[in-house]
Amino acid sequence: MSFLLDLLEQYGLLFVFGNVLIEQLGAPIPAYPTLVMTGALLDRGNYTAPMLLCVGVIAALIADYCWYMAGRKFGGRVLAKLCKISLSPDSCVRQTESVYVRYGPASLLIAKFIPGFASVASALAGAIGTRPAKFIVFDTLGAMLWVGSAIFLGSLFSSAVTDLLDVLAALGKWGIVLIALAFIIYLGKKWWQRHAFLKDLRMARISVDELDQLLKTGNPPTIIDVRSSIGQESGRIPGAMVLTDDELSALVVNSDTNSEVIIYCACPNEASAAKVAKKLMQRGYTKVRPLSGGIDAWVAAGYQVDHETGT
Repeated sequence: MSFLLDLLEQYGLLFVFGNVLIEQLGAPIPAYPTLVMTGALLDRGNYTAPMLLCVGVIAALIADYCWYMAGRKFGGRVLAKLCKISLSPDSCVRQTESVYVRYGPASLLIAKFIPGFASVASALAGAIGTRPAKFIVFDTLGAMLWVGSAIFLGSLFSSAVTDLLDVLAALGKWGIVLIALAFIIYLGKKWWQRHAFLKDLRMARISVDELDQLLKTGNPPTIIDVRSSIGQESGRIPGAMVLTDDELSALVVNSDTNSEVIIYCACPNEASAAKVAKKLMQRGYTKVRPLSGGIDAWVAAGYQVDHETGT
């Protein structure tokens, strides 16, 4: 543990750069504690606060710009991929888009303080065509706020942080065990939250083949597309309703409560669709099912998509 602390003091800038870069690229390895620790070790490390701030911001910008360019090139597809690797599926594309559309690039100022928001927001900025210069300006300011706040907290509570680090150093290998245990608990908590969320959304699904058969009957079901507007650009299932965020909040569905209602999205485990389905069931709709595999399964099966605007 003492050896690791010596490395942190000597190569704190390298640790910060690597940790921030990896986290902002999507790995569940929190960088904020590293920034706080290196901020607390300013008097003992071979770096200054401006150097630490600069390195952290550059690392964040590199990762964010990668997501931004991926969003520009691949659009909604990269957003779907981000949603699949996220440990917070309930805070994914639709919610992020709502915030971004409402506040614009200014939302990047606080993006890194919200779990699951930063990477998706960067990709979303590229997907909806935010100008590169505007993205870089707001993302840089947001990164400076995030990195700077951690450095400030570390320097403000430097005595407490350094005392804790010295205690861990005195514990030797057990100090490393405690740090590893804390990290495992963090990952375990995030995984359990995801597992509990998905377990809560377990319900009967309908397959794309079954939906196709229903559409061919004389009494087709009500179909609701709950994807973000970016995702809807790739087309929708014929006859699907596209609800605005206000309509989703109010769950305004013009159909009888006993009629078949099918909901689809483009997220893993049909999370968004299942959430809306549960709310509809709570409002008295008895025949509500998410589409298994979502729009991706529908397209993969070779069924038709409609590129006209939904109503």
